[in-house]
Amino acid sequence: MTAPGFALYVHWPFCRSKCPYCDFNSHVREQVEHERWRRALVAELDHFADLTPGRTLSSIFFGGGTPSLMQPATAAAVIDRAAERWGLTPDVEITLEANPTSVESHLFAGFRAAGVNRVSLGVQALDEASLRFLGRNHSAAEALAAVGLAARHFDRFSFDLIYARPGQTVAGWTAELRRALDHAVGHISAYQLTIEQGTRFHTLYSRGELVLPDEDTQAALYEATAEVLGAAGLPGYEISNHARPGEESRHNLTYWRYGDYVGIGPGAHGRLTLNDGKWGTRTHRAPEVWLERVEAAGHAEHEREAVPPESRRDEMLMMGLRLAEGVLKSRIADESGRSFDRAIDRRRLDRLVAGGFLAEDAARLTATTAGRQRLDAVLAALLG
Repeated sequence: MTAPGFALYVHWPFCRSKCPYCDFNSHVREQVEHERWRRALVAELDHFADLTPGRTLSSIFFGGGTPSLMQPATAAAVIDRAAERWGLTPDVEITLEANPTSVESHLFAGFRAAGVNRVSLGVQALDEASLRFLGRNHSAAEALAAVGLAARHFDRFSFDLIYARPGQTVAGWTAELRRALDHAVGHISAYQLTIEQGTRFHTLYSRGELVLPDEDTQAALYEATAEVLGAAGLPGYEISNHARPGEESRHNLTYWRYGDYVGIGPGAHGRLTLNDGKWGTRTHRAPEVWLERVEAAGHAEHEREAVPPESRRDEMLMMGLRLAEGVLKSRIADESGRSFDRAIDRRRLDRLVAGGFLAEDAARLTATTAGRQRLDAVLAALLG
């Protein structure tokens, strides 16, 4: 298990339209003042760099929203300033999320020149009816064309798919995965459709107008995902992420391994270990208010919140048990300030191990396949 690294997350909050399943901090705007946003992102980066001198970034991630709607010059400005203020590891991973429309994908060359070396594409489905249901503005053909374009410009790329859609069968999903594997190189993310508060899907679900597959079907779809992708050489290294060995998302591994990361842009969160402990950071969510505050004060950070040892233990387990590699027991002890056997309720843990949901050896604690499939319940049983 490698060190978690130190990461920078950059939030671009704008989209062309709001997907009905999305509860992210994303907003539709007819016009964006790109130069103002570029200056503001760099200014907020400087604010957090002042707090974390001497660190070296192992990854940068442009998320959103739809970061492929920003100008490549904005990505270049952020990357250049990050290199100047922190320094970058020789194998730094710099990822940009992108939507696979022809209007955005033609900018891949510009983003590659800016320093981006990995792209994550929001494909979501490979049939037209599902894409319409999910509110996507691209066709399956456009999605696959964008994947091909990404392969020409970037050595590393990934794309997302959403499963457990209404009426979806295991046979249909298996066929879709096999079609995806014809175009994947090293990484696929497969997310189960969930109904989030405040979304259009939540409204429809509450009215009974949207019906998801039952729990048994959802479980079968999850198992089919692991079987098909694993057999193709992309094992599940995390609940929703599958990769060839060495092609895992290094940025996301920083989160799951409970490393430090800076978050800039509207609504971005961070976790920073400073001289006086571990701190949670967050910035103002509303894009226009964020922009005004950064221009006035150099940042839009809310009051920083201390993360006490028990919360650090909980966060580490919530993130780390998502991974097939699990969590090092020594790190649980370090973050909680107590020995592992004092940090974890032994009776609760033994019951979950006996039930086949967790596994323990001398070095680490892991969730089994069954445990990762129902991790929320496992965590509730472990942590109380």
